[in-house]
Amino acid sequence: MTDSVIDTRTVDITNGELKISAYLAQPHAPGTYPAIVVLQEIFGVNQHIQQVTERIARAGYVAIAPSLFQRQAPGFATGYTPADVEIGRKYAWEQTTAEELLSDIQATIDYLNMLPTVKAGKIGCIGFCFGGHVAFLAATLPAIKATASFYGARITTATPGGGEATITRTGQIQGTIYLFFGNEDASIPPEQVNTIEAELTKNHISHRVFRYDGADHGFFCDHRPSYNPVAAADAWEQVQQLFATTLS
Repeated sequence: MTDSVIDTRTVDITNGELKISAYLAQPHAPGTYPAIVVLQEIFGVNQHIQQVTERIARAGYVAIAPSLFQRQAPGFATGYTPADVEIGRKYAWEQTTAEELLSDIQATIDYLNMLPTVKAGKIGCIGFCFGGHVAFLAATLPAIKATASFYGARITTATPGGGEATITRTGQIQGTIYLFFGNEDASIPPEQVNTIEAELTKNHISHRVFRYDGADHGFFCDHRPSYNPVAAADAWEQVQQLFATTLS
């Protein structure tokens, strides 16, 4: 299914005493569909993330973008100024933890599994920037069958809130993971991409790594100056193939 009519709304996901705001988009046509968890950049569930969520829904999926900063700044959504970057980085790396993020994503999965429109056992995730890193974490959850991680920085060097770098969890990845990087992205040097790929291979994880010449950090986001339409178009085709083959 492509370019279908969709329904959108904001919902609350319960995780203990925490209520997580999330943007939900799904096909209007009756039926059951695979589901995709959309993981935000440091800029919150802003217009870009909502548009990505809608795009995935139009491709025939139930898509949901939970607020990853619900504990720090409920409803946080911002633009791309240097000040926005500074506050977003603080929320992402200093005020969240990997375990809280995994708990919130699992709560999102539990919410999806209660929806009558979601096909049982068919859940994936996609993340960008900080969300690309979080997607690597989320790939370790048993329910996640397919993961698309876009330019996730610090995977080899850090984890949200501190502790062993996220790459040490590679062996826990459950399904297939595709990773997308720009070769001009100074925040993710080529040697880090090589390390990620080597670790996935060593642990026999089903994966593909895509590197795009001329593409910088944020190349998929058409709200940012670094948007690269050629790289973005190819990456979108690869994402659709990943989800079609693993979640159908």
